[in-house]
Amino acid sequence: MLGDRNVNVFYDEVMLGHDPKVDLPFVPSRVEKRVRHILQGLDFKWSYPEHPGRLSAIIKHLEQHPVPGVQFRKGSNATYNQLARVHTTSYLDHFLSLFGKAAWVDSDTTAVSPNSVNAALAAAGNAIAAVESVVNGECQSAFALVRPPGHHAEPVRARGFCLLNNVAVAAAHAQAKLGCERVLIIDWDAHHGNGTQDIFWADPDVLFFDTHCAAPFYPGSGALEEVGAGFGEGYTINVPLPESAGDIAFEKVFREILVPAAAHFKPDLILVSAGFDPHRNDMALNLTYDGFKVITRIVQEIADQHCEGRLALVLEGGYNLSSLSQGVHAVLEVLAGGEVPELLEAGVKEANEAAEFHRSAFSDED
Repeated sequence: MLGDRNVNVFYDEVMLGHDPKVDLPFVPSRVEKRVRHILQGLDFKWSYPEHPGRLSAIIKHLEQHPVPGVQFRKGSNATYNQLARVHTTSYLDHFLSLFGKAAWVDSDTTAVSPNSVNAALAAAGNAIAAVESVVNGECQSAFALVRPPGHHAEPVRARGFCLLNNVAVAAAHAQAKLGCERVLIIDWDAHHGNGTQDIFWADPDVLFFDTHCAAPFYPGSGALEEVGAGFGEGYTINVPLPESAGDIAFEKVFREILVPAAAHFKPDLILVSAGFDPHRNDMALNLTYDGFKVITRIVQEIADQHCEGRLALVLEGGYNLSSLSQGVHAVLEVLAGGEVPELLEAGVKEANEAAEFHRSAFSDED
């Protein structure tokens, strides 16, 4: 029943300070020149897609439609040492030097504004706080509503609107400080989590499972054959899907690939890179809110079976503000114990409802 499970949601308004705008005076660099060249070639005015309104829309929706069992919390900023478990010190030193500045940091138009460093530190710190609250038994699951997102950020660079790899930082913290030996990371964002894969590519203690829209969709990685290397071979599972894939395909993938993989791995903790751009109103793929509910319940059941319910989600993408906010709400309802619908092929539920509505017109029964 909805409200039977308690969920901690982590959020800090500091993260709204990350707000790159094209007309800011950016630090001159070769990357800046290249990005300017790219933007000048567009026939429309480009604006930064990963903007503060993403979080504001989610918070507003949750305030207007509160979910029983959900409590809001705020974590501390991540420390240098916590970040250095997954990022090189050379990258961190350069990144931290951008405090108070505006700069393009990657040629795929990833940028920072004057308050972006603080926002990114808060994002990584709140992901850590979400994991700590779950492992310490303060709640049954947690959701870190953070930005900038993180799963494209690699050990040595920012990429794809991501500055620090929030979910990787949280996973490494759980291993180093919270006694979690085996961590399962599930990434259901529409884009492949190339940064997370890179960080744990050769690590047999992290099982990385990623569903995403197949290449050439950004970032173009995540082929079926990418399974890790060295000691980590077999601990990366990629499931590239066509853009038309929706609820039924996702449920099949989660039940037939993720469930047995998790049973073999036996995680101590489960983390989810939770992107909402797979929704049918967003960038790619064809998930509905019911689809998000079902895959959330499957993950929740895996956590209940293998790691005493320890489950933390970390926000990644999602750019349609309506489907983003309603998608987060749908997931939180399941985490809080809400019911999960039976999935049908797209349109079947509406067809059934229409048939029921019209049936009396073709019947002699009163």
